[in-house]
Amino acid sequence: MSDQAQPAILPTVDAHIYPRGALDVLSRDEVARLRDASAGGMHELLRRCALAVLTSGSASDDPRAARELYPDFDIQVLQQDRGVRIDLVKAPAMAFVDGEIIRGVAELLFAVVRDLAYTAIELREGHGNRDLGTSEGITDAVFGLLRNARILHPIDPNLVVCWGGHSINRDEYLYTKQVGYELGLRGLDICTGCGPGAMKGPMKGATIAHAKQRHRRMRYIGITEPGIIAAESPNPIVNHLVIMPDIEKRLEAFVRMGHGIIVFPGGVGTAEEILYLLGILLREENAKLPFPLILTGPAASAPYFEQIDRFIRLTLGEDATSRYRIIVGDPAQVAKKMTAGVRKVREYRIAEKDSFFFNWSLEIPLAFQQPFVPTHEAMAALDLHHGRKPHELAADLRRAFSGIVAGNVKEDGMRRIEQHGPFRISGDADIMQALDALLRAFVEQRRMKISGAYRPCYEVVA
Repeated sequence: MSDQAQPAILPTVDAHIYPRGALDVLSRDEVARLRDASAGGMHELLRRCALAVLTSGSASDDPRAARELYPDFDIQVLQQDRGVRIDLVKAPAMAFVDGEIIRGVAELLFAVVRDLAYTAIELREGHGNRDLGTSEGITDAVFGLLRNARILHPIDPNLVVCWGGHSINRDEYLYTKQVGYELGLRGLDICTGCGPGAMKGPMKGATIAHAKQRHRRMRYIGITEPGIIAAESPNPIVNHLVIMPDIEKRLEAFVRMGHGIIVFPGGVGTAEEILYLLGILLREENAKLPFPLILTGPAASAPYFEQIDRFIRLTLGEDATSRYRIIVGDPAQVAKKMTAGVRKVREYRIAEKDSFFFNWSLEIPLAFQQPFVPTHEAMAALDLHHGRKPHELAADLRRAFSGIVAGNVKEDGMRRIEQHGPFRISGDADIMQALDALLRAFVEQRRMKISGAYRPCYEVVA
């Protein structure tokens, strides 16, 4: 008998699922693209995203873990006379109860099919009049994806976006729940990146508060993208899932839909989000635009935010600090300030005749919208030097953090690191020293990975 450990055999289920309400009908072209298993086809992407939602609540942040546990899983989308049928083969049994798929999981699965089908047709090159090489064309594409997902509703502003790490400690997680609870008591809905940690906590806290206030139309919106969903499976509270085609459109969806943003402690992904938003808000065109931004965590997290604040002051300048507030250890104060900020957003939108559900007034330059592919050459070419306009430096700093995210949790990025070694990031000495100190702190505080030893996918060079 071999002493070598054999992989665990996990229970699976075969099932036929018929979407009800969340997914209408698909065209023959859409079905064909979702079934296309050739190179460049959509089937493998569909399979990866579907497996992520079927393992919703997983504690792993390794994008390959689920496929190794369920190597024979498959999904097929069929168009029938009476609508769409989804066939699951050897699907994770954890998504079923007594042979029936859990309703919330089924809704997330339908969202995957819906968004990938839309992307495959509506965003393909040469389709329609949309020009994805222009800022206006990309914003129109983001709007189209969100409208197709049916989450744009002309109601009073009340949507708070919560950013933060998937790998946070217990005290930080409990704090995110308390903030979510205070937001929910004030009738505010929650939008996050849909994963665990700081993306789950605010939703969980808000569910209790919404129940107490008899708030009946709760929105717990999760916005993700194919490259990261396998590492950050949707948490079970998400009741509206949207899969954007790339990280840039995901970030734009957050800031177009949200009426304010709260940032909890996190790692490189959270730093990327902060730099993205500040880079936009520092543009002259957005100077008068109200957009409440609060950085918060428990009292023990104060040093974390002090380090983030120092990094922002060094790289983007003192003016950047006027666009955010740091509040530690006071969930109620966070909710009060956010409520007041959202009220100002409402007043501004009315005065400017802008919609409540999509922030058309926000000017986002093309440099923040074009997809960045973090190759070794692209990472080495980033211009991280003083003397640039703050929003221009913010754009490249955002790309640097985006590349590290890819090297940490995205399959393509991980593969590049395995083949060619760490990304090399260079720039002015003081910026590199500050960047290196920030990244080292993330590693020491275990903000890079949920479990296991972390091996840096980057090398900072002064």
